[in-house]
Amino acid sequence: MILKKLELDFFRNYVHAELVFSPGVNVILGENAQGKTNLLEAAAYLSSCRSHRARYDRELIQFGVEHAFLKGEVFSQKRDFTLEARLHRGERRQLFSNGVKLKGAGELGEIFNTILFCPEDLSLIRDGAAERRRFLDDAICQLRPKYAAALVEYKRLYEQKTRILRDWEEKPSLLEALDDFNLRMAQVGAILIYYRAHFIKRLSALAPPIQSDFSGGRESLGLRYETVSTVTDPEGNPKAILEELLDHQQSHRRAELDSRLCLSGPHKDDLTVEVDGRSARQFASQGQTRTAVLSLKLACRELFREETEEWPVLLLDDVLSELDARRQSFVLERIDGGQVLITCCEDDRNVPQSGKRFQVKDGRVF
Repeated sequence: MILKKLELDFFRNYVHAELVFSPGVNVILGENAQGKTNLLEAAAYLSSCRSHRARYDRELIQFGVEHAFLKGEVFSQKRDFTLEARLHRGERRQLFSNGVKLKGAGELGEIFNTILFCPEDLSLIRDGAAERRRFLDDAICQLRPKYAAALVEYKRLYEQKTRILRDWEEKPSLLEALDDFNLRMAQVGAILIYYRAHFIKRLSALAPPIQSDFSGGRESLGLRYETVSTVTDPEGNPKAILEELLDHQQSHRRAELDSRLCLSGPHKDDLTVEVDGRSARQFASQGQTRTAVLSLKLACRELFREETEEWPVLLLDDVLSELDARRQSFVLERIDGGQVLITCCEDDRNVPQSGKRFQVKDGRVF
């Protein structure tokens, strides 16, 4: 899987940019705040329609402009694809593959996959469960279009149910729809839990050996899926999960009405990460945290390779600056085999010596 060319118009600080990449390592050099990360963000967006730094698409459009345009020429599945994303303020984005309009973001993941590591990813360990759910969602959506569609529907149902719970005392008639929303949320939620459980199972086989190699055998990594308490086997039949979700909803019905909050469902799921048997969130050092996140990302890369028989494009933003020399060497050795886009500051002593180089300055690429 190769991103052959990336073209941007009015995306972030780029009025216009065109980059032709090597199928191997691509080094993007420049000082801070010049636009290096924006290039990785654009590449990732073409695989998932998600940004790791922006909640809304309008944040990606250059100030004073109404539209932005992203185009990537991709080689995938032994074919060439041209992927396009057209972003508009106040309007829905439009996605295209080879000129054909796509129905949703999940279709991009069937064509083009990326794995991104950036400094903000330390929050995956340090912050709350929402960050770890986002990590799971970003990865699984690229591999499973059914999951991507279910996630979109679940978020819509959650918002609608939340409005019912918030307003039911003022408008009691809203409760007439609550059972229907509960049933559909449980049906869709069972799909989310099933796919998350199986993804984490596979990740649990791949990530610990990487952590061990990364640390010279001194650290062990553990992963555990935490979901709705009544779900006895999250890897089991979704129909059984559905019944267990309905039981949990019923037991929390009064509490939801009283608190006016949606308390039951996989929107509260978590991925517990442990280093040497202790919670990484509570006890891991800065170095252990960074290593654990990198191990998860590199494990995802291998999982994608197993699933699609192609390496996803690996996007590494400032990955080397906070690692010691041995761990830097490990990363550079481990990324061999697929296409890599890596950003570095110009004065970084550990800039990879091989690969194609790009210089970024004030939203321009040289």
